[in-house]
Amino acid sequence: MATKTAYKRLTKEYLAIQANPPPFITAKPLESNILEWHYVIQGPPDSPYAGGEYYGRLNFPAEYPYKPPSIRMITPSGRFQPDTRLCLTMSDFHPSLWNPSWSVSTILNGLLSFMVSEETTTGSIKTSTAEKKIYAAKAHLWNLRHQKFRGVS
Repeated sequence: MATKTAYKRLTKEYLAIQANPPPFITAKPLESNILEWHYVIQGPPDSPYAGGEYYGRLNFPAEYPYKPPSIRMITPSGRFQPDTRLCLTMSDFHPSLWNPSWSVSTILNGLLSFMVSEETTTGSIKTSTAEKKIYAAKAHLWNLRHQKFRGVS
């Protein structure tokens, strides 16, 4: 259950994302749990992910914004292990690096930036550009089989 601070902050961030969505990103919390957000990243043009839709989940702790969320990408992407907690600066793997001023938009923009880079971390995998393009071509059909994806996209 979200603290009053977390509820207020996440509500404000949802309104901000609706008013000014980050490029290539859609995100919203579950109606029944503001601490669980679902997102879809559209593969940016001029990247191996172009044309792909990548569905994932952010799970915020009740103490948000003072503690970071866990980050998972559910859709097979050729970049991340599906449905695996990702080790990123803005994730719960590194609470000492967390900055409470970071928002849902900041987190997802950071995830997208990391996605299109070649850096490795816990939860990432190495594949060729050709393999990433194959995943991108299959992503939409894969996602359609997941009810929560259909609610976000």
